[in-house]
Amino acid sequence: MTTPPVLHTERLTLRAFAEPDLDAYAAMCADEEVMRFIGNGGPVGRDIAWRQMALFAGHWALRGYGMWAVQEKASGALVGRAGFLNPEGWPANELGWLLARPFWGRGYAHEAALAARRHGREAMGLGGRLISLIRADNRRSIALAQRLGARHEETIEFMGGQAQVWRHPE
Repeated sequence: MTTPPVLHTERLTLRAFAEPDLDAYAAMCADEEVMRFIGNGGPVGRDIAWRQMALFAGHWALRGYGMWAVQEKASGALVGRAGFLNPEGWPANELGWLLARPFWGRGYAHEAALAARRHGREAMGLGGRLISLIRADNRRSIALAQRLGARHEETIEFMGGQAQVWRHPE
């Protein structure tokens, strides 16, 4: 599968990233607080944001699943990303999420992650070990993983620091 299926929830649309998303996605990636627990723990420039969007598109082409752009239905705004990452060298297939700060606290991450996981398990055959990699001091993501039914499995060295591995129910 090279094009992600479009998923709809009550308030969100999960769809493929497109070039017009770059401004909003780059602004999100430039926000220090948003990026605090992602990768090496800091904001990234527009060039890296573009490369991430290309990675997401390529992931769908190579693996048949990947990360969706998350769009708010009411406003049409890009609010973040949610879906799967499993590039070479990753410890397992990861369910991940990232939202722009103005959209925190609305339940969007839960809504998007739940829709992605359900679609991945039921329609795409993504069985087996599904994890979320979360930095130990990222309380918001840990709370979301718990709300999604994930359980802390172990702590590993990952991308220059420690990450908790949260395993999702099968």
